[in-house]
Amino acid sequence: MTRTGIEAAMNDLLFNSEITLREAADRHFAPEYRQRTDGEWADRTEFLEHITHVRSLVAGGHVEVHEELYSGSKYADRHTAHIAKKDGSTVSMEVYVFADLTPDGRFSRIEETTLMLQGSEADRGIGSAR
Repeated sequence: MTRTGIEAAMNDLLFNSEITLREAADRHFAPEYRQRTDGEWADRTEFLEHITHVRSLVAGGHVEVHEELYSGSKYADRHTAHIAKKDGSTVSMEVYVFADLTPDGRFSRIEETTLMLQGSEADRGIGSAR
């Protein structure tokens, strides 16, 4: 089983313009995928609406994984997303993730909490904005 991780998933979703959003989502997220960010649930369709919105804002960036743990079908990590926006501003968010993986290694559920490290007040909700 090839397992995905947050760094690979976010790189494909946000920073890899050579693949479509659909290709990135299918590579890393199961059809039944759902996510809770800072207490707000989204199904796969709502999640993809969110990523479409964020893609429209992002010029580039990278993910810095601080800790990462796989245990069977469970995944956890702490990472920082560093985002350069098209308007020239930057956002850094520290994120704590707990997730379930499908037998084929894709995410089926993520629950995450975000902490704004750098950015404007308007960027505070970038983790779930649509």
